[in-house]
Amino acid sequence: MRRPLVLYGGLCLAAILLDQAIKYLVETGMEMHRQIDLLPFLALYRTHNTGISFSLFSDASVWQLVAIVAVVTGFIAWLAWNSEARQVIARTGFALIIAGALGNLVDRVLLGYVVDYLLFHTPSWSFAVFNLADTCISIGAGLVIVQEAVDWRRARAAGSDGR
Repeated sequence: MRRPLVLYGGLCLAAILLDQAIKYLVETGMEMHRQIDLLPFLALYRTHNTGISFSLFSDASVWQLVAIVAVVTGFIAWLAWNSEARQVIARTGFALIIAGALGNLVDRVLLGYVVDYLLFHTPSWSFAVFNLADTCISIGAGLVIVQEAVDWRRARAAGSDGR
């Protein structure tokens, strides 16, 4: 169990460090609310989020948000710990989810808000501004779903119903 823990812990730590490094560069090098187009549909746009995803719980205190994130992160860690060794895709996903949650938690505790800076948009529509930590959470959740689909297909091929 030690080797996987080091591997997934290392992935988690690397993602947190990269997230924090990018946020530092954004905070020290970009003006607030100034859009810098990178592609016709992607821009840098520095803003602060005092809530969770899509500014949910914006009125909650920092410590209430810390408690919510701690409980969710603990649950994800429990799922990861109890996953099977062969579930590499899910374990990678769990590591990314935890990294994203902790990356944003660092911001909340140290700054009182989360630094967001990525904006997908079209001329008539724009998506919420987000960051690398949010991306890690989304990709991680997607990987967990992929693992479930793979396991379901394997179970069906083996003759069971996958439940």
